[in-house]
Amino acid sequence: MADVRTHSHQVQVHPLRQHEGGIKVVYPQSGPSSTQVLAVVAGVPVGGTLLTLAGLTLAGSVIGLMLAFPLLLIFSPVIVPAAFVIGLAMTGFMVSGAIGLTGLSSMSWVLNYIRRAREHMPEELEEAKQRLADMAEYVGQRTKDAGQTIEDKAHDVRESKTYDVRDRDTKAHTARPDRDTKTTHEVRVAST
Repeated sequence: MADVRTHSHQVQVHPLRQHEGGIKVVYPQSGPSSTQVLAVVAGVPVGGTLLTLAGLTLAGSVIGLMLAFPLLLIFSPVIVPAAFVIGLAMTGFMVSGAIGLTGLSSMSWVLNYIRRAREHMPEELEEAKQRLADMAEYVGQRTKDAGQTIEDKAHDVRESKTYDVRDRDTKAHTARPDRDTKTTHEVRVAST
């Protein structure tokens, strides 16, 4: 049997880049766009001017420091504490400003919170009133039921004690006829 295998071939097409004088051309043949030219024309003078100013400022600072160094060395016992005090004062002002800003932002947050709470306050207040009224009604009903239960139990106890006393008295009268039969005994039950 013959082994037949098919191989797939991939073909890649690469665009040819043109070389002019040994230099590979990256940009198309048309040249840079007008916005690129405008950016270079405006950027070179501005960048050069700023770089020149930075160099002049650095040179002036170095020359000023070289001229002031002998004076700083002579007056250092006075200048160092003065710089320290000025630094502390500036730190105090910055901390005071930061604390004030924090206080203002927290007060602003609280006021916004109160404003938002006022919008929802009537609804929540009505809901709380309704829950309180429901709870009062429930407690009132439970108290009324408990009172009725106590009253019923007291009445039952009174009835059973009254019968017990009458039964005892009737048995006692039959045993001793000399007692007065018209005497009535009452039992009082203390309610709790």
